[in-house]
Amino acid sequence: QVQLVESGGGLVQVGGSLRLSCALSGRSFSDYVMAWFRQGPGKEREFVAGISSGGKRTNYEDAVKGRFTISRDMAKTNTLALQMNDLKLEDTAVYYCAAASRTTALRWGGLGFRGEYDYWGQGTQVTVSS
Repeated sequence: QVQLVESGGGLVQVGGSLRLSCALSGRSFSDYVMAWFRQGPGKEREFVAGISSGGKRTNYEDAVKGRFTISRDMAKTNTLALQMNDLKLEDTAVYYCAAASRTTALRWGGLGFRGEYDYWGQGTQVTVSS
């Protein structure tokens, strides 16, 4: 059974930076497409960024392009990361790490990284203050 554990959330001022991490255990990290989602206060959960199982393809939600960077370390730590720079008030949310097997990902079709995921972490709170 795959387990995902996020870390790195916290309180930061507008314009600041945070780095989120997500550790996958229970299966081989390289077998999964990974993504970050977030759910702000009173909002539905939304896609933030995704990365292919091999790490060569990424995709971002428009509002975070140029500010957030998704990456994965398959050599040493088997962790997913989200570097968030120039944070804005509207980035305040609970951030979730998600994993999809390559079999699941093949069914996404045109949805790309925005399809259904197999596993979810418990979430980490990011609060941006003025």
